[in-house]
Amino acid sequence: MQDTLPNVQAELLDIPTLEQLTPRTSSLHKPRILLLYGSTRERSFSRLVTQEAARLLERFGAETKIFDPSGLPLPDDAPETHPKVAELRKLMQWSEGQVWCSPERHGSMSAVFKAQIDWVPLAIGAVRPTQGKTLAVMQVCGGSQSFNVVNQLRVLGRWMRMFTIPNQSSVAKAFTEFDEAGRMKPSSYYDRLVDVMEELMKFTLLLRDRQDYLVGRYSERKESAEELSTRVNQRSI
Repeated sequence: MQDTLPNVQAELLDIPTLEQLTPRTSSLHKPRILLLYGSTRERSFSRLVTQEAARLLERFGAETKIFDPSGLPLPDDAPETHPKVAELRKLMQWSEGQVWCSPERHGSMSAVFKAQIDWVPLAIGAVRPTQGKTLAVMQVCGGSQSFNVVNQLRVLGRWMRMFTIPNQSSVAKAFTEFDEAGRMKPSSYYDRLVDVMEELMKFTLLLRDRQDYLVGRYSERKESAEELSTRVNQRSI
C-alpha cells in the first residue's frame, strides 16, 4: 500500500497513535480562559452574557480574564505598540481557551468584535497566538433568535486554527433576559450558557497539553525540512 503514496515523504509522516496522544506532562494550573465581547455600549448585552460566562467558568475551576475593547483602535490605524493592542495580544498568548460573544448587527458580527480579531496576527514572532486553543462562540440578538454570528465566528476560529467546541449559545431578545443589576434571568438561554461553558472546560482540560501534537502538519514539517536543507546546501558552497 505504501507504493500508492509516491508523492509523500514517508519520514515526515506522523502516524497517530494513542501513545502519542498521551501528554508527557500535565498542567496543574487552572485553565486560562480569555473572554471577548463585541459592544462598548454602557449596557452591553454581549458584555453581560460574557460576564455570566466568566462566573460559570470560575465556578468550574478556570482562571478568567475579560478584555475590554473600549479604546482599541481600528486595525492598522495605530502602531502595534498601542497599549490596548499590546494588552490584547498578551492575553491571546496567555490563554488556553477563549469565549467569543458578539451582538448581531445587520446580520453579522459587530465591527467592535471583528476589530479585536483583526489585531491578532496568525503569528507573533515564531508563535501562533491562537493555534490549538479551545473556543466557545456566542451571540446576542435584538430580535428573534439567529445563528448568523456564531456561524461567522466558527469560520474565524477555524482560520485562527482553534478548536471550536460543538455547542454554542444564541440569546434572542437579549434586552429581556437581564435584570436591573445586569444578571441573567433563569431561562433556557441561561441553561444553554451553562452547557456551553461546561463543555468548553472539558475540551480545554482534554486538549491543552496536547495542542502542539494535535495541530502539527505534514506540509509544515516538509516546508521546514526543505528550508533546512537549503540552508545546509548554501553553507557547503
